[in-house]
Amino acid sequence: MTPPAPDHPKQLPPPPKGEQVFVGLGVSPGVAIGVAHLHDAGNVAVPEYHIPPDRLEGEKARFADAVAGASRQVSLLRRKADALPGESGEELGYLLDAYQQMLKSSRLVRGVDRRIGVDGINAEAAVQREIDQIVQGFAAMDDAYLAARIEDIRDVGRRLIRNLTKTPFEPFTQLPRNAVILAEELTPADTALLDPAKVAGFATVLGGTASHTAIMARSLGLPAIVGMTGLLSRAREGALAVIDGAEGKVILNPGAETLAHYRSKRAEFLKRRRQLHRMRKIPAVTLDGAAIKLEANLELAGEIDGVLAVGAAGVGLLRSEFMFMNRKDLPSEDEQYAHLLQLVQRLDGRSLTIRTLDAGGDKMPRALGFAEGPNPALGLRAIRLSLKHPEILETQLAAILRGGAHGPVRILVPMGSAVEELRAVRDTLGQVVRRLKRRHVPIASPLPPIGTMIEVPGAALAADALAWQSDFFAIGTNDLTQYTLAIDRADESVAHLYNPLHPAVLRLIQFSAEAALRARIPVSVCGEIAGDPRYTALLLGLGIRDLSMAPSSIPWVKQRIRTLDLMAATKRARVIMDQPDSQRIAQLLDDFNAGN
Repeated sequence: MTPPAPDHPKQLPPPPKGEQVFVGLGVSPGVAIGVAHLHDAGNVAVPEYHIPPDRLEGEKARFADAVAGASRQVSLLRRKADALPGESGEELGYLLDAYQQMLKSSRLVRGVDRRIGVDGINAEAAVQREIDQIVQGFAAMDDAYLAARIEDIRDVGRRLIRNLTKTPFEPFTQLPRNAVILAEELTPADTALLDPAKVAGFATVLGGTASHTAIMARSLGLPAIVGMTGLLSRAREGALAVIDGAEGKVILNPGAETLAHYRSKRAEFLKRRRQLHRMRKIPAVTLDGAAIKLEANLELAGEIDGVLAVGAAGVGLLRSEFMFMNRKDLPSEDEQYAHLLQLVQRLDGRSLTIRTLDAGGDKMPRALGFAEGPNPALGLRAIRLSLKHPEILETQLAAILRGGAHGPVRILVPMGSAVEELRAVRDTLGQVVRRLKRRHVPIASPLPPIGTMIEVPGAALAADALAWQSDFFAIGTNDLTQYTLAIDRADESVAHLYNPLHPAVLRLIQFSAEAALRARIPVSVCGEIAGDPRYTALLLGLGIRDLSMAPSSIPWVKQRIRTLDLMAATKRARVIMDQPDSQRIAQLLDDFNAGN
């Protein structure tokens, strides 16, 4: 919780003199130069006291009024979201719809109502306890996207507590022009209240790259950084501040030379962004005429506008888990079909690659009702879980087949490592096809291709065998790197050792790509390195011709492709693959990028 402002500002220590640099995690590129504004997150001290039994129903009614008030506030924000441009309005609208669901008969509302009755405490305290318990469960998940939903849950909780305590909240009414907002945390609803005519960018102590706030910052074009430890204790209201969203830097009290550097950098960035926007319909072709397919990774159905806006060739990875999360029952075949139909229709002939449920271990949806094993990362998860519970796989395959009647779809099997698994998926698909045909249900014709996601070392080393059972490969470099190097990226004590340029990781990528080329099946890379222009030349040099990434990365990678000579990139990749250590590999790659 952000502490309240001191009663006597004159007692603050004087602002530190001279330039100060803070480093965090850049989540939205660009340069902002402006006046620092220290944002109060609007947290309220939560009282806790006993409610007599004869007043419990009245306390529950007070909570119900607070829920109704919060729902009205979210509805007002929803109307504001409809007026926002393109992807940002769509993203916020989807989020606010989720907020409304949390304010209905959700686990949160039911849990608070139960705590009031069982614990005999006031509504504010019950909200805080229930939020803490939900957040604790999410924080334990080894999944960046799900862990990032913590801020959404806290935002709903703060809104309820403010309503219960009658605390007004007007966060951005007195902003100076070119404000650089520094905060412990910004919620997506906070971000919706920002006036782009006044706000230049923001930096927060909390947050992650997968958070809705980060997504909105990118879609609104606001430079943003998270993970800025120590920033708030040194910053002062009204100080000159610079945000470099690409490098993840905040500079307070910049000197004249630093200021001139970042003004030049900002002008160059804005010029490049205008140029990239005009590249939407320009093909991704190398200097020597090789066409590269650039597709998008999709976390949520609501992000489809962003995919279309950047001219993606299709969706190379749809993470279907969004249909299973935050619900007490499993989605039916009709529900899944409705989601997929919307996406297929919006893509209008572009391919949609749907990864079957990649759940298990630390990210087990509550609706599945399965307990995690002693080692979740290596336990019953992904395709192993789906094959052990075939009713889940059958329902999902049926929905995919029905969606494929309206446009091209592909089926991607997560964490596949053995040909037996691929055969079992094909057998299950055959059974589902026969069932749907008996019901005269329209399905994809021809049947969707079935691909293997190469994300464990065993799959990469067995790539030749898997290639003859697969219609395509998708190399998931995030997990492949993690499993190859035995490094948990969420563990800060070893996260610095996570390195996709490790020779072992590169050789596994090479094995997989070459196996796919020998079997004459398509192969793509859909991990984080696919969306980083630093790695583009190396991946193309290894034979990759299909890259799938976050939509916002597509223009930058396309620009890099159009400056590349594929033959030169292939020669450099061969040299790199002969190197024994990561530092030499990085040097060779960076030298090539600097000169080409």
